[in-house]
Amino acid sequence: MIEPEELSAYLASRVCHDLVSPVSSINTSLEFIDDPRESDMHERANSLLRKGAADASDRLQFLRYAFGTMGLSDGAADIHQAKHLTEKFVATHKPSVEWDIETDHLSFSHVRLMMNLVMLGMESLPRGGVIHVRVRNEANGMMISATAKGVRASIKGDTKTALEGGVPEEGWSAQTVQPLFALMLAKGLGGSIGVSTGEEVAVYTAHGIRAEG
Repeated sequence: MIEPEELSAYLASRVCHDLVSPVSSINTSLEFIDDPRESDMHERANSLLRKGAADASDRLQFLRYAFGTMGLSDGAADIHQAKHLTEKFVATHKPSVEWDIETDHLSFSHVRLMMNLVMLGMESLPRGGVIHVRVRNEANGMMISATAKGVRASIKGDTKTALEGGVPEEGWSAQTVQPLFALMLAKGLGGSIGVSTGEEVAVYTAHGIRAEG
């Protein structure tokens, strides 16, 4: 499907892509602060600097879990921490997130998959909206879904192709590899990911996930 070195390179590029905006904001703010001719902009620049730093930190902590080694830890995850990291990450973009979790146990792998489903939901909301996360223990395993609701909510063709196990028409890139990674996580837990759309709604559902992770 994809070579390991390609996957790691594209995921690294995806992380860098998510950090470009806040880091650029930090650099721009520092330029204004360092320029004596822009003294009237210092207060505004200081505010942007603090926001850029906070956004960069929130994104890094989430991505370290969703893509990095934190998501590989053994044992049960702290659900409250996972929700907090996800809420902070989503807040640095346009959508918001709601929770409907009914289970006594989420492993780090479960949370990692959940975070990647949230990222898919964010991709489906170019104009913002709400991502509703639902977790249930079912007869055939755990179900985790992310329902994206908002203006022009949709699922990109490349995303659908990747989630079906195919290769996007233009090949893999930092933009198209994340759905593949989400599918790999679901398969690693014994499940699969299905997609559906409605009027201003896009749904990503992982079924048949091992309860123990």
